[in-house]
Amino acid sequence: MNQYTNIFDSHAHYDDRWFDGDREALLAALPAQGVCGIVNNAVDLDAAARVIALAEAYPHCYAAVGFHPENLENMPPDYVDHIAALTAHPKVVAIGETGLDYHWDIPKPQQQRVFEEQICLSLDLNLPIVVHDREAHGDVFTLLRKYRPKALVHCFSGSVELMREAVRLGCVISLGGVVTFKNARHSIEVAAEIPLDRLLLETDAPYMAPVPYRGKRCDSAMIVYAAEKIAALRGIPTQELLDITAANAKRFYGIQ
Repeated sequence: MNQYTNIFDSHAHYDDRWFDGDREALLAALPAQGVCGIVNNAVDLDAAARVIALAEAYPHCYAAVGFHPENLENMPPDYVDHIAALTAHPKVVAIGETGLDYHWDIPKPQQQRVFEEQICLSLDLNLPIVVHDREAHGDVFTLLRKYRPKALVHCFSGSVELMREAVRLGCVISLGGVVTFKNARHSIEVAAEIPLDRLLLETDAPYMAPVPYRGKRCDSAMIVYAAEKIAALRGIPTQELLDITAANAKRFYGIQ
């Protein structure tokens, strides 16, 4: 049994096939391990249907709906209308996961257009947006500066200087298992300095499992390893950090 409570996983993907063998049992068991909330992020319309179904099935689950930059190949021309319609569901709390990913050979102009369109949708609907930024800091932050959406830059990988810019723009950031990696200098520096009212915790489950589970399937109970590391950097009890970041996540997503 986990010794901590009030664990809020601000970004996960429990619709992923890695969970096909035990998804229901795992999600049902997480509240007993201290998990009070999970936001599952869609990567396309099929995933959006799945994460909404999970939100309907589990009181502690919520959904974000959008198109990930790696999932643009079969995107319908009227995808914005489809996403907008899905946000009528009471447990859809954000647009996302969207953003830019320059690690893969996906046309940058298309990525930028789709990201910009989803930012505009989030503003039109007065919903927060969950931002994916991989090897694309410059172009991501150009659009964040232009529109100033209510944004979460998830799995933040930038420098302390970029974190300060995110804070100046009114963004929040989320950190997860990467802060436990020995070579994660940027994440550790950011964790030590970010204003605590702008910090969320995440797993990106099933990915990014912390040490000592690195390389294995991640789940929301594992947030405690990142929380312990960040709390030690900040000189506060781990439970206090979990309480702060859970409150931050609920405020960001508008969850009562």
